[in-house]
Amino acid sequence: MKSLSKNFTLIAALTLAFASMSAGMARAEDAAPAAEAKPDNEVSFNAAVVSDYRYRGVSQTRLKPALQGGADYTNNPTGLYAGTWLSTIKWIKDTPGGDGDVEWDLYAGKRGEIVKDVTYDVGGLYYFYPSNGLHPSANTFELYGQIGYGPVTLKYSQSTTNLFGFADSKNSGYVDASGNFDLVDGYVLNVHAGHQNVKHNGASSYTDYKLGVTKDFGVVTVALAAVYADTKAYVGPDGKNLAKTGAVLTISKTF
Repeated sequence: MKSLSKNFTLIAALTLAFASMSAGMARAEDAAPAAEAKPDNEVSFNAAVVSDYRYRGVSQTRLKPALQGGADYTNNPTGLYAGTWLSTIKWIKDTPGGDGDVEWDLYAGKRGEIVKDVTYDVGGLYYFYPSNGLHPSANTFELYGQIGYGPVTLKYSQSTTNLFGFADSKNSGYVDASGNFDLVDGYVLNVHAGHQNVKHNGASSYTDYKLGVTKDFGVVTVALAAVYADTKAYVGPDGKNLAKTGAVLTISKTF
C-alpha cells in the first residue's frame, strides 16, 4: 500500500504538472499573434511625388516632377477589383491643339491564382484626359492580361480605341516582362522591359527598359530607377528627347 501510495502521488504530481504545462502552452498560444485574415472587402489609398512621370519609358511631364494619387477596392473572396488613379502631366498641352494637365485612369478586373505560385490578372483600363482637345482624342481604352510566376510577370495590353491620340492606331499593343526580386534589408530589385507597337505608326513604336531599387521605410516607400526607351520620336517643345536615359525618384505612401 505504501508503494501504491507513492506511485499514486507521483502520477498525481505528473498529471498536475502536465496540466499546468498545457495551460501555460494554451495561454502562450492565445498570446501569440494569429495570422490576420484579410477582410472580404478592402479599400486602400495611395499618394506619390515623382521626379519625372515616365510611362512606358516616355516622360509625360517634360522630364519634370509630377503629383500622383489614387484609390483601390478589392473583393478578396472573388479577386474582383476596381480603382482610379490620377497624375499631373504636360504632354497634352505640349501637343498642338491640346489642352489639359491631368491624366485620370479608371480600371477594373479580376486576379487570382491558377495553381500554386502561378497568378493571373485580367481587366480593362481607361485613360481619360479631360478637355484634351486633340483629334483624334487622347482618351484611350485598353484590355490587358497578365500571368505571373513568383516575382516575375508577363503582361499584354491592347487598345480597343486609337492610342493616346495617334490616328488610325486602334489595336496597338504593349507587351512587357517585369521582375521584383528581394535583395537584403528590405531592398527590392526592379527589372522591366517592354515593347510598344503603335498600329500603322511604325516610327512611333519602341522598346523601353527600367532597372531600379525599392525600399519600404514604413513611413514612405522610396524607389530609384534608371529608365530608357530606344526612340527619338517623342520630343518636348524645347526639343528634348522625352525617352532619353534618366533617373526617376519616387516617394510614395499607401494607406
